Amino acid sequence: MKTILIVDDEIQICTLLTKILTKEGYDVSHSVSGSSALKMVKEKHYDVIFCDYRLKDKEIDGSVLSLKIRELSPATGIIVMTGYPDVRVAIQLIKGGIYDYVVKPLNAEQAILLVQKVLLHQSLHSKEALPVAGIASETPVSTLVSPKGRLSQFVYGNGNSSKELHVQIKLIAPTSYSVVILGETGTGKESVAHLIHSQSKRKDQPFVAIDCGSLSPELACSELFGHEKGAFTGAIQAKTGAFQEAHGGTLFLDEIGNLSYEVQTALLRVIQERVVRPVGSTRETKVDIRLIVASNEDLQQAVLNGRFRDDLYYRLNEFTVNVPSLRARKDDLPLFIATFKQTIEAELGRECGEITEEVYHAFYNYSWPGNIRELKNVMRRIFLLATDNSPITSANLPEEFLPIAVESDHPPGSDENLKNVSRQAEYKKILDVLQQVRFNKSEAARLMNIDRKTLYNKLHTLNIVL
Repeated sequence: MKTILIVDDEIQICTLLTKILTKEGYDVSHSVSGSSALKMVKEKHYDVIFCDYRLKDKEIDGSVLSLKIRELSPATGIIVMTGYPDVRVAIQLIKGGIYDYVVKPLNAEQAILLVQKVLLHQSLHSKEALPVAGIASETPVSTLVSPKGRLSQFVYGNGNSSKELHVQIKLIAPTSYSVVILGETGTGKESVAHLIHSQSKRKDQPFVAIDCGSLSPELACSELFGHEKGAFTGAIQAKTGAFQEAHGGTLFLDEIGNLSYEVQTALLRVIQERVVRPVGSTRETKVDIRLIVASNEDLQQAVLNGRFRDDLYYRLNEFTVNVPSLRARKDDLPLFIATFKQTIEAELGRECGEITEEVYHAFYNYSWPGNIRELKNVMRRIFLLATDNSPITSANLPEEFLPIAVESDHPPGSDENLKNVSRQAEYKKILDVLQQVRFNKSEAARLMNIDRKTLYNKLHTLNIVL
């Protein structure tokens, strides 16, 4: 039987959590002081400990207690509870080794799911780690069935940047604040938006996502706010806009920096007044939405450059979440690789070969301009081509992962060799420019003096996945 300890100076919380978790078959104890809890930990092993951050104990408070428990019992999963969330405190505690930092009060579903996650996490991490030199490797995927029966997948990052990201999501999700998500292309900004929505009070309401980069200036207002029949040429029937579709839920606007200045002005009014007026209509409709926006460029810099309205930026930026690039999360590469391997095996309906150490090192040394999205696409490709379930070696990797050949069987002046040199130079130049502008393709095309379509063609030809 798994053991749980509840530490809180409010006896009502101890009693409530004890009752909830005892019904689930756990052996639950509780303490109303940090000093007595520390004695209990010295005498008995606990698998999970819920600890209040602001204990009134004069001898030992919640933050000190959690650190002392980590020293005494490193395998114990510690969940710190607080009624006054603070991002800085959360990050400090997560870095110190606690499992999670949650806001009180907890309902039954939250408490049970937290325990399930901790126990499953411990079970997976007790298995033998993947021996890859130079890369931290732990079991990546935990599949949980929530009390409502929904199957979910969680990828736990071990690096500090991953932990900070999850702390920020957990803290901002329950609020009604508008959120700006910043990160390079392919880092998973929409996934972050989904996580925020799924952990919010609006989780049972619609989540509507719009890619602003694909909206033309002429049709953007129609897509966002809707239009009446006959409002413009081609409007053969009325259309409900994204704001109305998301009523009661969350509206996610991806790559918001691509909206024209005129559309930004219309968007600002809707956000301020919380009403929309479809194109060609005189009536206004109230909307109740939470707004989450994302961008792969620095919106503050766009404001300074006059490409983004400052009043809109400050209206949107009630909280900012920065999604780290895959280059900054290389400690988590084995986690993502194993997760995607499991997903791809399910897609293909067969088991795939094991990834060799040389491939792990190639992945580790690669710059990943397309981030997690590129990683998944590369793995799909190599597993699709390796049909005999043999180990995945460097021979299965795309050309950009291989070192540039210094020698060639062809004469130095041959056409093939010249083409290879030109291709490698072009590949490097495009990547350098993309990294310089934080993978904003419009800005990259402008700097290289080519149009956006030409850049897309070159990305496709050179197999650069963004």
